[in-house]
Amino acid sequence: MTPRRPGAAVTAPALTAALALLLASLLTVLLPSPAHATGYRYWSFWKATGSGWTYQQQGPAVYVPPDGAVDGWRFAVSPDGGQDAARPTGSGDFAALCAATPAQPGKKRVAVVLDFGTAADAPSGETPPTPSPRTGCAAVPAAATSAEVLATLAPPLRYDSAGILCAISGYPKAGCGDAVNAAGSATASGDTDSGDRGSGGSGPALGVVAGAALVAALAGAAVWQARRRRS
Repeated sequence: MTPRRPGAAVTAPALTAALALLLASLLTVLLPSPAHATGYRYWSFWKATGSGWTYQQQGPAVYVPPDGAVDGWRFAVSPDGGQDAARPTGSGDFAALCAATPAQPGKKRVAVVLDFGTAADAPSGETPPTPSPRTGCAAVPAAATSAEVLATLAPPLRYDSAGILCAISGYPKAGCGDAVNAAGSATASGDTDSGDRGSGGSGPALGVVAGAALVAALAGAAVWQARRRRS
């Protein structure tokens, strides 16, 4: 194997590989890493079945519960994804929950269980309302959604700009889907565009632009050097 002479030309594949490695290294340094969160503080949505509580795959503004349904809500610090969220602790027995609410012509009855969670799950400075869980039964039009059922039984409700339900019966007073770290403190709010906090949201973008400019400059220099050696 003949070793490359100090003045030998740099081949295109070698130049491409070098630039790819440089770009990967720059992106690793410049792109921000998401803050590690152990869970999120939010209201999860459930429906009662014969075997207990099943996570709702549809949002309350879309889901239309049938007559005899039981909607469940639980406020807690839970992992993202829903299925592993904390379940309501109350019973989902429709007959018991709606025993005092007579059926009405042209309307359906939907029961609701509200579990405000524990003090450990509460945002800083707030305490879960009592009693908890609370239950209710609403007689509503047949086309009413779960959001409309909830508005009948547990106002006031609070939504964020994306239509995510943040508070039921005014709890919690602030925040929406806050990410919570291992110490139990909120790291970011789900109803706020966190961006690059402390720098007006422009820090990561400027860093990437600067990195791209540096890569372009180095690439140009490498190409010029390769052409110079071949001449």
